[in-house]
Amino acid sequence: MRLRTTTLLLVTAIPLAVVPTAALAQGKAKAPATAAVTYTAKERKQALAYWTPERMRKTDLSVDLGRTGPKSAPWKGVKMKTVGKLYFVNANGSDTWCTAAAVRSGNRSTVMAAGHCVRRAASPVNTYTDLVFVPGYDRKSQRPYGVFPVRATVTPDSWAKEGRTDIAALTVDAVKGRKLVDTVGGQNVAFGRKPGGKVTAFGYPATRPQRGQALLTCTGTAKAAPGDEQSVPCDMTGGASGGPWLADFNAKTGIGTLVSVNSHGDALEHSTTMSGPNLGAAARSVFDQAQKR
Repeated sequence: MRLRTTTLLLVTAIPLAVVPTAALAQGKAKAPATAAVTYTAKERKQALAYWTPERMRKTDLSVDLGRTGPKSAPWKGVKMKTVGKLYFVNANGSDTWCTAAAVRSGNRSTVMAAGHCVRRAASPVNTYTDLVFVPGYDRKSQRPYGVFPVRATVTPDSWAKEGRTDIAALTVDAVKGRKLVDTVGGQNVAFGRKPGGKVTAFGYPATRPQRGQALLTCTGTAKAAPGDEQSVPCDMTGGASGGPWLADFNAKTGIGTLVSVNSHGDALEHSTTMSGPNLGAAARSVFDQAQKR
């Protein structure tokens, strides 16, 4: 778990989080550097074989982070097809998961999550393996829209080297000839938007009774926070990492505008506030790189 009087919301993780200074070249600002990991066709095939329905279920039930808090509630509205679980094997060799969301992009195959969901902070060699995205995951149907193997992950270079700016964009393969956004739709993404206004956050925390098998939500007003972050009242815990913060959210369509992702709470236990990165130049650079893959 991440410490800074904060707790990363990955089921098992350890990071820290800020934005690299833009360099100038020929009078024009360069995009912040990114760090990418690509997975071969063989590795993606192995990931699909690895994450059987039974392994997913066992992974869900292997973690118990206590009772679901009073600020979190099961989502009971329209099916959130764009939001799902990102399963992977972390740098310790442990099966675990985060939350992630399909977004509108040039390649129609991009997913947004937290940086600590794809690689360990400030440790460039410690990247994760066997990543798959399962949109619309729930206890009953589990994999209603298929399992999308991750072809590449992109984080800010500052996350890989310094643990700063906890954001990631992932590129996934098509399933049965259909790209992700063509299958489940995609959330809009906003960059450079100042914190403020109502946001709805989603995640799959490992708390009882859901144990990561049902989508939970918090709603509140986002406020600026230290470290180029923003915060919202929310007590979701491990497993919710990477879940989208949606502004201008339409509960009838399940679509809004992604303005941040779940990164960390304010305490190891009984956290009441969730923080996420502001989506500035570093996040835009990450997104741009991912949608080109």
